[in-house]
Amino acid sequence: MAQCVQSVQEFVQDSFVPMVAVLCSEEAERVTRKNKLGFAELLRPFCRLTSEGHIRDPNNQMQVVKNLRICVNNVVTSPTPASAASSPALRRLLNDVVLSCQPQEGAATNVITAGDYDLSFSATTPWFEAYRENFLQSMPASDHEFLNHYLACLLVVSSTEAVPVEQFLKLSQEQHRVQHSGEYTNPKWFIPNTLKYYVLLHDMSEGDEQRADSVYEDMKQRYGHQGCYLLKLNSRTSSAEEDEQIPDPWSQYLHRNTLQNQVGRPCVSLLHLLPCLLADGASTSLDSHPLQLDPASSSGSLHALTAANAELKKGSREPEGPAGGHGACLTLNDHDHIRQFIQEFTFRGLLPHVEKNIRQLNDQLVSRKGLSRSLFTATKKWFGGGKVPEKSISEPKSTCGLLYPPEAPELQIRKMADLCFLVQHYELAYSCYHTAKKDFLSDQAMLYAAGALEMAAVSAFLQPGAPRPYPAHYMDTAIQTYRDVCKNMVLAERCALLSAEILKSQGKYSEAATLLIKMTSEDSDLRSALLLEQAAHCFINMRNPMVRKFAFHMILAGHRFSKAGQRRHALRCYCQAMQVYKERGWSLAEDHINFTIGRQSFTLSQPENAVTAFRHILTNDSRQTATQQGAFLREYLYVYKVTASTLCHLPELPLPCIHSSATRVYFGHERRLAEGEKQAATHVSLDQEYDQDTAAMWGHLEEQLVAAANRGTVPANFQPTQCCLNSQTDNLRHPLAVAEEPIIVEVTFRNPLKVPLALSNLSLLWRFSADGASPSQDRTTDWSAAEVITNEETVSVGARLRLLPHATGQLHIVGVVRALTHSVDVLLSPGQQMLDLMVVRGRQDLKIRGPRLNQTKEDKMLIRHGLDLRLDPIITPPMPLMEVFFLQFPTALLCGEIRKAYVEFCNVSGVALCGLRVASTHPDFFTFGSQTTTPVTPLSPTSAENCSAYKTLATAREPGSVASEMLVSAEDFSQPSGVMDIPMDGSTLQPGQSTQLPLWLRGPDQEGVHEINFLFYYESTEKGIRISHRVLRHTVFICASRSLSVQASACRSSVPPHHSVEDRGGAGTLVFVDVENINTSEAGVREFHIIQVSSSSQHWRLHRCINPAKDKDCKLTSRERAKLCFRATRCKPHQEKYTFADLNLGNERIISSSTPCGDFFFRGCRPSESQRADEAPSRTSCSRQSQCVPAEDRAADISSIVRKCNELDLNIIVIWKVRIQSSVSRSVRETEAQEMVLLKFKSELPPPAVPPSAELSQLIKTNLHYPETYTHPFVQDSLCVVPVSLTLSNCSSAQVDVLIDLRHRSTSGESLEVHSSFTWVGQTQYKLQLQPQQVLGLTLRACFLQPGVYNLNTPRVFAKPAEQDAMCETSQQTASPALIIISSSSA
Repeated sequence: MAQCVQSVQEFVQDSFVPMVAVLCSEEAERVTRKNKLGFAELLRPFCRLTSEGHIRDPNNQMQVVKNLRICVNNVVTSPTPASAASSPALRRLLNDVVLSCQPQEGAATNVITAGDYDLSFSATTPWFEAYRENFLQSMPASDHEFLNHYLACLLVVSSTEAVPVEQFLKLSQEQHRVQHSGEYTNPKWFIPNTLKYYVLLHDMSEGDEQRADSVYEDMKQRYGHQGCYLLKLNSRTSSAEEDEQIPDPWSQYLHRNTLQNQVGRPCVSLLHLLPCLLADGASTSLDSHPLQLDPASSSGSLHALTAANAELKKGSREPEGPAGGHGACLTLNDHDHIRQFIQEFTFRGLLPHVEKNIRQLNDQLVSRKGLSRSLFTATKKWFGGGKVPEKSISEPKSTCGLLYPPEAPELQIRKMADLCFLVQHYELAYSCYHTAKKDFLSDQAMLYAAGALEMAAVSAFLQPGAPRPYPAHYMDTAIQTYRDVCKNMVLAERCALLSAEILKSQGKYSEAATLLIKMTSEDSDLRSALLLEQAAHCFINMRNPMVRKFAFHMILAGHRFSKAGQRRHALRCYCQAMQVYKERGWSLAEDHINFTIGRQSFTLSQPENAVTAFRHILTNDSRQTATQQGAFLREYLYVYKVTASTLCHLPELPLPCIHSSATRVYFGHERRLAEGEKQAATHVSLDQEYDQDTAAMWGHLEEQLVAAANRGTVPANFQPTQCCLNSQTDNLRHPLAVAEEPIIVEVTFRNPLKVPLALSNLSLLWRFSADGASPSQDRTTDWSAAEVITNEETVSVGARLRLLPHATGQLHIVGVVRALTHSVDVLLSPGQQMLDLMVVRGRQDLKIRGPRLNQTKEDKMLIRHGLDLRLDPIITPPMPLMEVFFLQFPTALLCGEIRKAYVEFCNVSGVALCGLRVASTHPDFFTFGSQTTTPVTPLSPTSAENCSAYKTLATAREPGSVASEMLVSAEDFSQPSGVMDIPMDGSTLQPGQSTQLPLWLRGPDQEGVHEINFLFYYESTEKGIRISHRVLRHTVFICASRSLSVQASACRSSVPPHHSVEDRGGAGTLVFVDVENINTSEAGVREFHIIQVSSSSQHWRLHRCINPAKDKDCKLTSRERAKLCFRATRCKPHQEKYTFADLNLGNERIISSSTPCGDFFFRGCRPSESQRADEAPSRTSCSRQSQCVPAEDRAADISSIVRKCNELDLNIIVIWKVRIQSSVSRSVRETEAQEMVLLKFKSELPPPAVPPSAELSQLIKTNLHYPETYTHPFVQDSLCVVPVSLTLSNCSSAQVDVLIDLRHRSTSGESLEVHSSFTWVGQTQYKLQLQPQQVLGLTLRACFLQPGVYNLNTPRVFAKPAEQDAMCETSQQTASPALIIISSSSA
């Protein structure tokens, strides 16, 4: 239980005090009414004695009476007996007492920590103490006990009476008549000889003091000085009243006086004294349990509560007593006079009277029972020695209807016990109660027995020194008897209140809680609520606090408070229980508590708290059913609507939930769709998903464009353009928006409920600060979104809201304003429905946190988030805005296919643009052509349907004709990087102007789907603005199908070189081109026509075609192959110019050196050549420092020398045409393409990695020249000598040392198949040095001894670079066998 102001002993003593009646004359009442008080009310604040009193027990032992309090009440008679304790009037009064006592703001609270719970609750419960005090004081007088019977009567007469003694006589007779006539059942008197105490009341402001003194002297002669008293009052004058402030101790007792004086009257007589707390409708509006909510009727429940709110406010005020100024005529001396009067009456009148009656009762009982000793001694003998009384009683044989006559010995014992108890003689009282209990049980007088058990237990507890333990079983038995046998819940409640307080003082909180819970019932909601609340406090005050039991019983108490109309106490209980259930996973219990808190707060005119409570129900992940959630939502919307109507600003709405981090912001106009044949650039839209790798790719392309625009350097403050911001983009800087261009904000809403929500009239809430001005107030956009309805559980819907800035400055997007609607279909009759709409309007702020910081140690230890400024754009002046459209842009191409399309650039802004560039991830996919070499083509796309994409010349093909040549400078196609300048007339596009340019496309070399990205770059003609440039993105997907597979190879002929300058060093070079149709009739392809083969190189060219086929061109159907043979020769040296040679196989020649063939050649093949050209000087320089270069570098240098001598350095361009039949339109179109191949002597496969010695075996090429047949007369001359010429060719670009050894004998299989009995004669070893590309011939002689076939290819040739002195010569590769036939002639 909660802490009490009084100790347990004080509480129990004050529960049973001597009762004193008051009878006043009319004149005496008039004197006291000057102070707005009755005489009993006047005495009440002074009824507690401040000094000790003494009495003697029957054994003449002195007993001390401490801190005694008496109760003084007016004599109120009731003509009929009434059960006042259970009357409706008393219930209203007790309800009013509890209602008027509310916890004070800032009152002391207890804070306990139990496990992981931190609870704060009221340290005291003054409303319970006030209820308990008033309940105990309102206990009706009963016949089975005498504690509430009057012991004495004060007869009060004013000194202004003509004959005061006569008035005393009249009052005395009136008291006697009330007590002994039998006409009145109330009040009840303790003993027949009631003490009468005569009080003469003298008004100091009116009466004659001497006369009063003389009357008082007469009274002392008549009644004795111990039976009368002169009380002087009203000493205060009017002048003193203005100067002196006298305390008012009567206010707190006035409502108690009303309770005591009016408890026996009919209920109707009290209606004018107390306000009606609640109307019947208001008091029963929450009788049903909130967990059993009826969804059909709950929508109007708060409307009913609203109607009852006014009456609730009226009842919640403190009860009004008399007006202020109580005791206005009294001085502090008068207060002392009253206090002295009470002390004199008690010590000289009441206590001696009680002592005398105890002795008389003791003597009567002893004499009646024939005992030789006093009852006190006998009871000590009988019940002393620690004998434990019985703990239970058997089931009674009859009800509690047994009545004893007033003279019955059992009642006399009870009366003596009550007298002893009232004067704090608890030991003697316990003995008497115990004796009476035995007698009552033997007589089956259960009501009397229960009363004796109750008081015996209390007496045992109050005995000083605690000689015996508290018999709690006595109390349990008494409670059971009162409740179950006697059906008297009032007495059972009093017994439970006393026992629970005693158990609590002994630390037995569990037993106290059990006792209080047992006392709850349906007959009194207020009593049950108070007892359940005290039981909850017992659970929390245990040594090991039971937190969940505390919360559970607090909820039960709150529910009963609500049923009793005590809404403030109900709200307090639910709020205290919420501390336990909040965020602990008890979602259903938490929903119930929040729902009840919301309802109670609303009825108590606390709409803000109600909205907060309902918000918790709806924002958390609720596990309620859809019906229950719908009921919660209706209640919330009604409360919210009422609250919003009283506010000057838009309140926040919690539904639906906004996923703030998923908010996306798009700057600029939305992309226009295709217009007819025009295909708009894809750019960026909110429909696209963000990808980190893709964003990095676009950033890299933009960086290339910016570098190209700034002469190869990227500015230090460069930041990639971000048109769409989300949670994954870099939002640390303020984004830049452009005036007069919209800002689109996509807000993601999530419905956490299972019921539909409808959003309408959505708009953005923003704040804008113009340049040089202060921030404005929050405003909303005029644009409203269409209605967005979410019908499914936890569905997410995105709403896109537009904002159009008109001025420059700082913009801050605050949140979203919208109307929330919950629609409910109520079925009225079959086929008829009514739509009940509850629409509320509110705001929701967009609170976006940046990414969590994880850089420093503090960031890792704490949870810190960075900035996210995506909603805080800076508005800049207008910028140019370009749109790009593509015409006749294909979606499917053959590998290597050339297609012509058109691109249109439109300036849709009011600012001119310039510096138009484009970068792509596939720069070899397209070209805008070169202005110097672009073929003349029709400007209109429709007139160019059958025109070739190439520049062509009509020529007749002649067998053995030489290729046409053209020299082209690389600067004509200068595109050294992936950035391409767009050739636009005037280089400026004015506002509203558009231009259209041709675009050539070449299909990717690999089949499949290819993603090709274009990034267009442009600037404003106005310089010095914050946005330096703008970009436009475009992404296309090209499906590439297989076409031709082209492989080329080259070999050098062994024929000796001619002496002409034109063919020097290259007349024997053959180029073989293998072409295969690998298309399996895909995309409607019928056959391929190879119409031309061209070459491009700085050093080589195709000279003529030596293809033995007689066809004009080469046709290939599916899976067919063709092999073309060409002779290649060296070109005349031209500085940094390329020789294009065209060999047409048809009737027209395509100029390969012009657009688009030349463009794709330089974009596709030239980078590899330029890279090789850049590496050549470094290799040469390294070779000159052979002594200082490490072995690894020497090996690399030698390998590069060998590779260079093996490369032909020739690019082959194969141009073909194909007929494609469309399956849709059944039309036939022709398309052209080109294939480019870089040729080497070896195959296209990369050469294997071999050691340097193997690579050096190809420095020297050898060739033997001899007669194939030689006839010699062996009969005449046995030795046949044949001259043989050995030709040595240095294939490298360095000097080579050559060693020729003729003594070598081959042992290979090829040599063994022929005769080998020949020898070289003459010089058999040569050491030579060949210059770069030098050809040298030696004359050798072979000697044969007999006819036969001989292999002359036996000389071994060793070579090494001349500058590598430390390296040994490497054997060179030998040619094929050189066979000679030696025949013998007869003569």
